[in-house]
Amino acid sequence: MATNSLRTAYGEALVALGRENKNIVVLEADLGKSTMSSLFQAAYPERYFEMSIAEANMASTAAGLALTGKIPFINSFAVFSTGRCYDQLRQTISIAGLNVKICGSSAGLSDYGDGSTHQSIEDMGLMRGIPGMTVLVPVDAVETTKMVAAMVDHTGPMYIRINRNDLPILTPADTPFEIGKLYTMKEGGDVVVFANGVMVSRALTAAEELAAEGISVKVVNVSTIKPLDRQAVIDAAKGMKAVVTAEEHSVIGGLGSAIAEALRRETHAPLDFVGVEDVFGTSAYNYEELLVHYGLTAQAVAAKVRELLK
Repeated sequence: MATNSLRTAYGEALVALGRENKNIVVLEADLGKSTMSSLFQAAYPERYFEMSIAEANMASTAAGLALTGKIPFINSFAVFSTGRCYDQLRQTISIAGLNVKICGSSAGLSDYGDGSTHQSIEDMGLMRGIPGMTVLVPVDAVETTKMVAAMVDHTGPMYIRINRNDLPILTPADTPFEIGKLYTMKEGGDVVVFANGVMVSRALTAAEELAAEGISVKVVNVSTIKPLDRQAVIDAAKGMKAVVTAEEHSVIGGLGSAIAEALRRETHAPLDFVGVEDVFGTSAYNYEELLVHYGLTAQAVAAKVRELLK
């Protein structure tokens, strides 16, 4: 059944892939009903390991399982699956190039009710800074399903960032997903907006708003943050009057930083970021209220484009 829930799509993908591949195992840090790894637990309890609130131990156990030929997926909220076990992810898993998959669920500001302690606005920066770590950010449930399959097929440490809330379906089910590929969601000739996650739909809305003003905006879904196809970024920005990035993440170390690094010495077009400034998250009554508070809106993207075109 089709779903707009990235979390449900993630759990269902694990179940489907686990049916064919008996080496897939899942480790959880006491949040299975939220990350939806509980779906895998119900289907294959003998391959599901509840590690309690001990993320570092979970990561170390996953490293050992990977050494035996298993394909472990470790799960928790993104702030915990990247932050609380960073030492193990770097020292034990990544230096050895172990085949461990990390799921950062309820990523970004999407856990709107729990505040700064549970909101990961720096996880992409943490993960993409680790040598050899692949970093994926699905735009919707359809792309999530494809990404999980790609993670199983790809050998090496990988991180997937999952939004807690339902997001609109933007990608077709019948097109393949390739790690490292950029996906153009809308063509345009004046400005390019590189976006990922929840900000792709907002960039598309901004592009419609700007089209009414005679401004043609290309929107690119950067669902693979690392490895980033630098040449594809350069090609997408070529001839543009301005470059904008939009992400539900700190403007430090995430998509904006990655695009700026890719375009260094390659473009004279002005470039700026839409993202969370150098602050922590906070609580809100709902997700939309929080996104508005941090300026992660279609209106903010459109305003940034206009500012750069002045």
